[in-house]
Amino acid sequence: GLVIDGRTLNIIFQAGLEEKFLALTKHCRSVLCCRATPLQKSMVVKLVRRQLKVMTLSIGDGANDVSMIQAADVGIGISGQEGMQAVMASDFAISRFKHLKKLLLVHGHWCYARLAKMVIYFFYKNVSYVNLLFWYQFFCGFSGSTMIDYWQMIFFNLFFTSMPPLLFGVLDRDVSAETLLGLPELYKNGQ
Repeated sequence: GLVIDGRTLNIIFQAGLEEKFLALTKHCRSVLCCRATPLQKSMVVKLVRRQLKVMTLSIGDGANDVSMIQAADVGIGISGQEGMQAVMASDFAISRFKHLKKLLLVHGHWCYARLAKMVIYFFYKNVSYVNLLFWYQFFCGFSGSTMIDYWQMIFFNLFFTSMPPLLFGVLDRDVSAETLLGLPELYKNGQ
């Protein structure tokens, strides 16, 4: 691991040593930036996103972490003693740091699987709908007449576009939470 303080980060950013800093951090399993200003925290996140082209996740619990949370792809705010500023600026909020494991491994896996299934569902729903209209134009001689009444089209989109995401969101769980917590490598299978 690498522990770096705010004074050293200041030297790195002012002297143009970002590439060497990233080369060093690639060899570490974890990097901890302590005693850093909010600007330095957000600059580290932006540097990692820009240079390494990876998805970033920032976790914070106070007002000094807001810029870092907003600079990351995914921001997690921890509601705590320092106030609710980080929670208000984040994508997800948790009450304690120990809930992070379940948020990432369980709910992250379920959300990833649901989104993948929904993209496939919307693709096939739209392909079937457009094919129906396309073949109808051959039948009516490309006159431009509509095949489906407006009310039917509204109900089609209502029932086949809004109901399945709600049902998937409530009911779809491909693997139990206990299994996902016991086998964290299952998260990579979806990717």
